[in-house]
Amino acid sequence: MRLVTYRSSVTAAGRLGLLHDSLVIDVQSLGAACSVPLPYSMSDFIEMGPAALATTQALVAENPKAWPVGVALPLANVKLLAPIPRPRKNIFGIGLNYVEHIAESSRALDTASDLPTKPVIFSKPPTSVIGPGEAIEHNKAITQQLDWEVELAVIIGTNCKRVDEATALDRVFGYSVMIDISARDCRRAGQWIYSKGQDTFAPFGPCIVTSDEIPDPHDLDLWLTVNGVIKQKSNTRHMLFKVPFLISDISAAITLEPGDIIATGTPDGVGAGRSPQEWLWPGDVVEASVQGIGQIRHPVVAA
Repeated sequence: MRLVTYRSSVTAAGRLGLLHDSLVIDVQSLGAACSVPLPYSMSDFIEMGPAALATTQALVAENPKAWPVGVALPLANVKLLAPIPRPRKNIFGIGLNYVEHIAESSRALDTASDLPTKPVIFSKPPTSVIGPGEAIEHNKAITQQLDWEVELAVIIGTNCKRVDEATALDRVFGYSVMIDISARDCRRAGQWIYSKGQDTFAPFGPCIVTSDEIPDPHDLDLWLTVNGVIKQKSNTRHMLFKVPFLISDISAAITLEPGDIIATGTPDGVGAGRSPQEWLWPGDVVEASVQGIGQIRHPVVAA
């Protein structure tokens, strides 16, 4: 299933929906019409576990066309928000997870040229998240080096503590697209959170595709453009540390919970690694996509 958080009007609160053809099916309303309790938020739905997903899939199968009144809305009439508009915890970011990006970073950003022996982990706070179409803020008082990174986002479905790598994919709820925006000139003594965790620096969406529809997250094309020009184009098969290893490694010391997000790193082609270097400026438009999930598009504006 392709799950979204949407609002039906400017003043409406965000609600959980599922994409079905050109419609958004309101999950809670579908459940109520069928006398089945289902939540209105993505976070609560994920926390309910596999039973909520199975129930929703069954209800959709039973109502392929004749949706109860008020359950289905045209996709064109709603506004998509970030799938999890306010994550409960910081996003786990993974740095230097594609070999070519490690090489370009060592040239341009003074990072080590050797391949990491363990994942490089940083975080982005919940306040960095924006949804499809929302603006990325460029604050010229803080940065003159605003950069882009397209990434596959992994959404955790169950509690993970010291999870074995062999079973780690069973703990994944689904996948989405994230752009890891970075202010390269805001790194502090090797720490990245101020560089990568600023407001609007985690564009996220347009949906979460449940893991049953993506059995192998390591064979997905991903790309990013700036003003329509391709800057990054690669495949998740080139990850240095694969998704099961990332889950196992993080959960060895930090409990992962339902709804937690891991942004799995970016391929080469970032602005810092180009010659000459390129940066984002107000008026630019960034688009990013991961195969089988969807595409997000964001303008850059002066803050």
